[in-house]
Amino acid sequence: MSTAVVVEAPGEHRLVAHEPRRPEPGEALVRVHATGICGSDREVYQGNRPEGYVRYPLTPGHEWSGTVEAVGAGVPSSLVGRKVVGEGFRNCQVCDRCHAGETTLCTDGYEETGFTQPGAMASTLTLPARLLHVLADDADLTAAALLEPAACIAAAAIKGRALPGEKVAVVGTGTLGMFAVQFLKAGSPAELLVVGTRRDREGLSRQFGASDFRTRDEELPDDFDVVIETAGSASAARTAASLLRRGGRLVLTGIPAAGADGLDPTDLVVRQLEVHTVFGAPPDAWSHTVRVFGAGLLDPLPLVTHELPLAEFSEAIELVGSGDPKVGKVLLKP
Repeated sequence: MSTAVVVEAPGEHRLVAHEPRRPEPGEALVRVHATGICGSDREVYQGNRPEGYVRYPLTPGHEWSGTVEAVGAGVPSSLVGRKVVGEGFRNCQVCDRCHAGETTLCTDGYEETGFTQPGAMASTLTLPARLLHVLADDADLTAAALLEPAACIAAAAIKGRALPGEKVAVVGTGTLGMFAVQFLKAGSPAELLVVGTRRDREGLSRQFGASDFRTRDEELPDDFDVVIETAGSASAARTAASLLRRGGRLVLTGIPAAGADGLDPTDLVVRQLEVHTVFGAPPDAWSHTVRVFGAGLLDPLPLVTHELPLAEFSEAIELVGSGDPKVGKVLLKP
């Protein structure tokens, strides 16, 4: 029987029978292979997601991979049978920001798969075909289920504009941090430093290409060209900024809780630091991610530690929030 997870309200969920929705014109029906769980899914379940960024009842799941089973009118039939991943933001395509390619800033309002629209914690997912990105026929769909968070970091790497031979750093050693290491390594840096709080992440950081690893209580340098922050902790932004040379480039991706240490505006001006932020991934970041993945320069599989069936949704949510250092990326499979 086809099933889906439905979160009725914060703290309340059930497994229900799932009937695939036939694709309408411009849409595609995807058979889901795997769905990743991240902190924002835990926020949905606990009721901590900001107002306007979730709509109950809801089938979660914004990180996913699958295979196209059917398409609606106006969609090329050649998509049927292809392995795919898909963008989450349901942008309007007609506003000024969408026309500029900044679809995550759509002025028509926030709509996203797995938060305000049905997500991929189900046997199938029906969505606009324009959001799909086609993978190679031999692509590993389990690994591809992590391409959504990877695309968010690709957006950060694009904004950081790291050049070959520059000194680059990553603050944060979670899933996003490890993707940042891989994207920056692909650009042939002179040095690639990872800064984190967990010494046990040093081995994985170096496996992905880091040339140095330090914890935040160690002496840190201040001469890096580009720093990508992925930790989202209260002091992460300040730590990241402190690593930069004068005129360096900082990209923030973490979302800390209220009361975090803000960046010092005097420091930003005097050192002429260039600061960017990322929330989600626009189409160019997705395309870049799929290319890098297809070229073998991005390896998500070492980040996956647990694969569970949909029926174990509650166990998966608990794993994600357990704080256990042995828990990495958790996937659900229909």
